[in-house]
Amino acid sequence: MNVPQISIIAPLYNESESFPHLIQRLNALMDSSDLTIEIVLIDDGSRDNTAVLMQQLALTDERYHCVFLSRNYGHQTALSAGLAAARGTEAVMVIDGDLQDPPELLSEFYRHYQEGYDVVYAVRKQRKEGWFKRMAYFMFYRILRTISYIDIPLDSGDFSLISRRVLNVLNRMPEESRYIRGMRTWIGFKQIGVPYERSGRVAGSPKYSFKMLWRLAYNGIFNFSEAPISFITRLGIFAISIAVLYLGVTLVKRFAFGHVPEGFTALLFIIIWFSGVQLVALGIIGEYVLRIFFQVKGRPLFVVKDEIVDGQFTATSRHSFATTQAPQAI
Repeated sequence: MNVPQISIIAPLYNESESFPHLIQRLNALMDSSDLTIEIVLIDDGSRDNTAVLMQQLALTDERYHCVFLSRNYGHQTALSAGLAAARGTEAVMVIDGDLQDPPELLSEFYRHYQEGYDVVYAVRKQRKEGWFKRMAYFMFYRILRTISYIDIPLDSGDFSLISRRVLNVLNRMPEESRYIRGMRTWIGFKQIGVPYERSGRVAGSPKYSFKMLWRLAYNGIFNFSEAPISFITRLGIFAISIAVLYLGVTLVKRFAFGHVPEGFTALLFIIIWFSGVQLVALGIIGEYVLRIFFQVKGRPLFVVKDEIVDGQFTATSRHSFATTQAPQAI
């Protein structure tokens, strides 16, 4: 295979239902494009036959470069594995394997790249998810932009095209808790947004659970905002102000009216209030300590079990799939 100009990266987890549709669209894109393109598919420890389908494809079509992780690491880490494996000399394009991100936008993205933009990111005009998820996304992006110390674009996800020099910087960033769209913004260079209408999944069910979305939101907030620490400081000042105010009222009642408040109501209020403040503070500090703990371990972000490049297993990989069936027509 010729050295690719563009690498298209798609992390996959249990996407056997959408896989044929994905490959059909990608094949059509590569056949119609004048660019030399490689497709980097990352299996993030799938439990269905996604890995088998990837193996069959990569061994018969050298345009597909497949990376198989040793277990499920999560979307952002799997995407990081794809970014590390990409060989595109000019740029890489990141898409979702469920085809909610149309790969056909490559030509428009590449046109902006030729105009001098190092990052071309997609801006979602409309989503096909339920109203609750749409509202949650809407609120999160606006809250994050308000509290972040960098200007993270609204309604933009990982779907983007980034230049090789931005990719090289991104691959050198050692964060254990990954929030790639924020890291991409932090790097800088010339960036532009391209609006598009986000489609629904072509097949299967969403793989991002509420817990995973919550963790992603945490990574965005704690990695790119000083707001949690500032919140502790302001909450502490507010709590002290309440305590001083209450002390003042008590002293006035004692010396002006000769009456001291009695009973457990006031005491109970003070105990619960300050206990709550302390627990919130410990929780926020603990979140930072936990991130430091995982970071200083120095473990690799991911472990690659197998890799197929140019139609062959790499020298360091082993044939971990028991059977290799004849490739199915896609």
